[in-house]
Amino acid sequence: MKILFAPSEGKIKGGEDVFDKNSLFFNKNPRDKVLNLYNDYLNNSTLNELSKLFGLKKEHEIIQNQKINIFKEKTLKAIQKYDGIAYDYLDYASLPSYAKNFIDNNLVIFSNLFGILLAKDQIPYYRLSQGAKIGDFDIAKFYKQNFSNELDKFLDDEFIIDLRAKHYEKFYTIKKEHITCKFLKNGKVVSHWAKAYRGLIARKLSKVQPDSDAKFANINFKGLTIKEIIKKKNQKEYVYEIN
Repeated sequence: MKILFAPSEGKIKGGEDVFDKNSLFFNKNPRDKVLNLYNDYLNNSTLNELSKLFGLKKEHEIIQNQKINIFKEKTLKAIQKYDGIAYDYLDYASLPSYAKNFIDNNLVIFSNLFGILLAKDQIPYYRLSQGAKIGDFDIAKFYKQNFSNELDKFLDDEFIIDLRAKHYEKFYTIKKEHITCKFLKNGKVVSHWAKAYRGLIARKLSKVQPDSDAKFANINFKGLTIKEIIKKKNQKEYVYEIN
């Protein structure tokens, strides 16, 4: 089983060793282009341009992030570096060792800057707003063009649970059977709580580790009830009502 996951705007600063781009699991030279463009853009752009890139308005915060050189930053595992709602509810730190090992090697994070990451990849702090471009350079389109074949091979013969936000479908289109999840509260689609339940589902999956649709369907996710299951081409969407 492989779990596809989104990143978060929030990240923890500091860490262990200095970033080594060659240590990343999906290690292809095209990524160098994005990282170098990003670093150069930070050094050669106006505050207004950086405000859009970072998704920040306060000048001191923009300047603070502008000074960060990703190639000299200390790192943590991607699963520990990201600090958003989904990651809070996944709560990697409290997982038993076997579940941590599963997450490390089977949860794929779609980073706005680094593209495709395994949860265990050591990455530095960075700031890049979802959907932002580096000047006119379309990051999502670039990664889709340059990493899709590699990810196709990685996911081949795997049972796939796609817990990404819709935006990250721009980075990669799944070409085989997979499961997605939608969350309703009083019959209406939720966004904030969707992040929390994606984290909770990933946490449960790391412990149960189902390898088929039938086994997934039998998992009882606390606080959720299956309302319906919708089949769309190669996608099976589980629609959950939040209790």
